[in-house]
Amino acid sequence: MSGKHVAVLMGGFSSERPVSVSSGTACADALEGEGYRVTRVDVDHDIASVLADLRPDVAFNALHGPFGEDGTIQGILEYLEIPYTHSGVLASALAMDKAQAKIIAAAAGIPIAEARIMDRHDFGLQHPLKPPYVVKPVREGSSFGVVMVKEDQSHPPQIITSSEWRYGDRVMVERYIAGREFTCGVMGDQTLGVTEVIPQGHAFYDYDSKYVKGGSKHVIPAEVLPNIYQKIQTLSLKAHQAIGCRGVSRSDFRFDDRFSEDGELIWLEINTQPGMTPTSLVPEMAVHAGHTFGEFLKWIVEDASCLR
Repeated sequence: MSGKHVAVLMGGFSSERPVSVSSGTACADALEGEGYRVTRVDVDHDIASVLADLRPDVAFNALHGPFGEDGTIQGILEYLEIPYTHSGVLASALAMDKAQAKIIAAAAGIPIAEARIMDRHDFGLQHPLKPPYVVKPVREGSSFGVVMVKEDQSHPPQIITSSEWRYGDRVMVERYIAGREFTCGVMGDQTLGVTEVIPQGHAFYDYDSKYVKGGSKHVIPAEVLPNIYQKIQTLSLKAHQAIGCRGVSRSDFRFDDRFSEDGELIWLEINTQPGMTPTSLVPEMAVHAGHTFGEFLKWIVEDASCLR
């Protein structure tokens, strides 16, 4: 039923603020089009008192990055007893911590790349893993702080130990998986289509290839063998359920088919707050499945609850 008062939480104060403003604005506009009464809330440190005064029927979480998708805002919404969208406190915290998410995924039988969790100050003159490898902050999104180390690099990347690094001290050093990038959304207990993401003019799917116009090409449905397509869908749902996600999530994969057509399929991570503009990956998947952007957002709003 429309007519509900929906507070769209956007902006915030993480490095992903610009992405969250785009997602939130697009969602607020579309939800108004579906007949909801919408209040746009640019989230700051006073968000608890703002929401306590506003008392919306639903909080639509369009925040990205720490605070918005790590269980923090979810805890505030639980305390205020305001139904909210996407995953709850525990699933959000687990999915945001790449190290914990990998432990749970591996226990559920999902193939992951071997990795080491390190303090960035422990990077010395020796490579922590045989190159090529990737260094990722444990608790960031949107590819912030991701550093690729190529096969011929003689020493570890110096940016990791420098004073300019601003992505936390815990980093994950993960074996680099060559090949193609696939992603698959989950909506409730159903998987959406599989998209191949092809960066245009970028070495990998970094921040610019995600958010700058023309930075990447999305191919949906992905042109890959049917058994691999189905495996990606199966593993995406398995990760969503193992981590305890609710509403919408998106799992990312690498597929190395250089040596055999069945190749090596590796789950990288799960995103509990995927981008929410009409051209973002999961909304595109929803449109491909026959939902308009507005209908997709309406489903998310109607799915909102506490104790997620």
